Amino acid sequence: LSALRERGNTLGLAPTGAGKSLVIAATSAEILEATGKPVLVLQHRDELVAQNRRTFHALNGTAIPSGMFDAETKQLNRPVTFAMVQSIVKRAEDLPEVGAVVTDEAHHGVAPSYVKLYEAARAKNPGVLLFGVTATPARADKKSLRSVYDNVADQITLRELVLSGALVPPRAFHVDIGVRDDLAAVKKVAGEYDMQAVASIMDKEGITARIIAEWAAVAAARQTVWFGATVAHCEHVAEALRANGYSAAVVHADLPDDQRQRILRAYDRGEIQHVVNVAVLTEGWDCQPVSCVVLLRPSSHISTMIQMVGRGLRRLDPERYPGRHKSDCIVIDFGTSLRTYG
Repeated sequence: LSALRERGNTLGLAPTGAGKSLVIAATSAEILEATGKPVLVLQHRDELVAQNRRTFHALNGTAIPSGMFDAETKQLNRPVTFAMVQSIVKRAEDLPEVGAVVTDEAHHGVAPSYVKLYEAARAKNPGVLLFGVTATPARADKKSLRSVYDNVADQITLRELVLSGALVPPRAFHVDIGVRDDLAAVKKVAGEYDMQAVASIMDKEGITARIIAEWAAVAAARQTVWFGATVAHCEHVAEALRANGYSAAVVHADLPDDQRQRILRAYDRGEIQHVVNVAVLTEGWDCQPVSCVVLLRPSSHISTMIQMVGRGLRRLDPERYPGRHKSDCIVIDFGTSLRTYG
């Protein structure tokens, strides 16, 4: 808040599990009171819209009305509006005067849709404050965030949170299944590894059987999230898990939202032990029971690896999950990420 007053913009860096939704909830209410103007909160996924709004009212009660702006709901004139970027950018010219734009996963903030919204907000209020939170300020395309955020107010590190007991410690294993050299030879396309090429190496029946055996040796009883290379790869991993007697489901970007939510709710309740996904659970997914993370693909950037590992580091709330226990998170890398980034 001090940085916003002094600079007009600031970035807050905090890893998965630090409580970015709480930071957004607290600062939005403070900014609303200080400026007397509405606050617009931007996020790029439906799950984040709902999560941030829930947290806002859990912290601030119902005294401050909030609205939503997404594909179905169009509520703009509320003290605080939680908006999907992809929806509200189509109505950028209709934005009311706001005191601040708060951006979740703010490493997306230099994308054209975000910039258009910042410019529209600044046209209505030249003194609009820009506040962003992210775990990973380094973008895959190497583009600087400085054009939007020229200041970092604070950085909370993963190490700080683990040492303080706020997160559980990771126990990391790198398992060589004989494909290390093949994976190291995979080329990058537009800064990202070619996942079809990765799948051609990893998506083989014998490889998958070996992977499941290695996982079972150290984490057989744990709720696990798997990060695969392609949808087909994930489907084959889930089929192999089910063939070995484990419950498993696949989520990916093309899965209908209601179906994805049903799977994730069942996983949260412990009715499904494994969720296998393609890139959709790296950001904005808060599931405390995850106690094992399996990497079946290389990470193009250290930020991607940290996001994936972070899915398993949240502590269990004993009131929310009575009778369930978690003291650490096992991370098993069958790719090259741990060797590359440490």
